[in-house]
Amino acid sequence: MGNAPAPIPESDEALTLRWAERHGIDTARRLVDAENLADVVAREITPDNTIDTYAKSWRVWERFCAAQNFPLTEGTRGSLVAFAVWMLREGRQDGTGYAPTAAKTHLAATAVGLRQRGHPVSKDVFAEARDALDGLAVQLLKAGERRGRGKAVAASVDGLSMIVRACPPDLTGLRDKALVLTGFNFASRASEPAGLLSGDITVQPRGMVVSVLTGKTRYSVREAKIPYSQTPELCPVRAWIAYREQLVAEHGSQWAAPSTPAFVAISRWGKVTGGLGPDGVTRAIKRISARAQMPIMWTGHSLRAGLATEGRRKGKDAVSISRQGGWAPNSREMLGYMRTADEWDDNASAGLT
Repeated sequence: MGNAPAPIPESDEALTLRWAERHGIDTARRLVDAENLADVVAREITPDNTIDTYAKSWRVWERFCAAQNFPLTEGTRGSLVAFAVWMLREGRQDGTGYAPTAAKTHLAATAVGLRQRGHPVSKDVFAEARDALDGLAVQLLKAGERRGRGKAVAASVDGLSMIVRACPPDLTGLRDKALVLTGFNFASRASEPAGLLSGDITVQPRGMVVSVLTGKTRYSVREAKIPYSQTPELCPVRAWIAYREQLVAEHGSQWAAPSTPAFVAISRWGKVTGGLGPDGVTRAIKRISARAQMPIMWTGHSLRAGLATEGRRKGKDAVSISRQGGWAPNSREMLGYMRTADEWDDNASAGLT
């Protein structure tokens, strides 16, 4: 630690000069080092999928700036509104427009990217660009144009029954049953079952505990407790035990180790090929719902939406739902799922005629 201080990178010179006037050069260098450490910590605690989103959105911004001959570092009122218009009209690689939800994500991530590069966008400028995008999205709806997949259909208890009945009695069917029932009961994102090891799921006298350690936010990292179900065929605990016992019986005792993937990938020939990744979880849920001939196909987010919707329908409050699913207590996403139940069960027109 007694070596001479490392040279200050060009991007840090302004900070160094400003702080040196007040505190001296040595202190200024230490403060700049602390700033750089803060940047490193921010990168380390940002989920990989968020980093990927920022990178993808910045590439969209780069394409826009190249098409308009705009500088990359100027997030002005006009350029961001023009960006919103361009995304909805022609922003995709094939020349078609993005869905409004995707455009909103790219707009927000671009503002983050500009700030990270030392060119922050003011709140007023960003708000105007976002409002312009929202207004244009309403115009698309009025014109009868709907883009994107829309919201994922929420898993339901009736749907779970259909899926369980359609699962074959082999290892794949047992895995599918455990994946869907367990994922529904802790409101899983597709990435969460993919990140679980078998040791993260422990069976206890009253049920099982799922230790979610790869969450998207600080609320996502949680110990979700799942009780035994009163309906045996829909019981996630019994389904998990049956699946893991069959896995060990067919493929060896090494699969009993707590370091093995909780949910394994199985080939069409019955060979275990490793752990399911997030895309594998999403594909599995789609395939499972298709096999059960669900009226509307489930997606990787259906299990998450389903816990909040069905929980609300059964009278669970926001606190218990948020704790189980790893939402912030006032999460707009969670409250939106809960409103889906309320709109039918607490409806002003219900029972009037």
